[in-house]
Amino acid sequence: MRVEGIESEDELRKAQSSAQAQGTSVSNYNEWSEILKSFEEYGIESTGTYAGDKARLEEIEAAVSEYIEELQAQQQVQQNINPQNKEDEKVQESSKTDRQQDLKATIANATSSQIMADYMKYYHMLM
Repeated sequence: MRVEGIESEDELRKAQSSAQAQGTSVSNYNEWSEILKSFEEYGIESTGTYAGDKARLEEIEAAVSEYIEELQAQQQVQQNINPQNKEDEKVQESSKTDRQQDLKATIANATSSQIMADYMKYYHMLM
């Protein structure tokens, strides 16, 4: 038996009961029932026909699958970027350490130069 205008699982059960009373059954009843159950669970509106609901379900499944693939691709890109970031951090840390060493050496040289200049000044004053 072919039915249209079914919006919920309850309406489908009633249509199935009515069809069974007439000695037939609703085409694809079990599958349609599962589809409607999923639609009700996730707040998706039925099209009112088995073919429409099945097409909508396939469309939703395709969209979800595509979304999952996009997430996986983003995670892969992120994993590929992270090793590069870690390498960059090592280089930056090395550069920072080098700059600190240069600064320490410059201060030490300036200090020793000042000490030497003061020593020579006092040495000449004493002579």
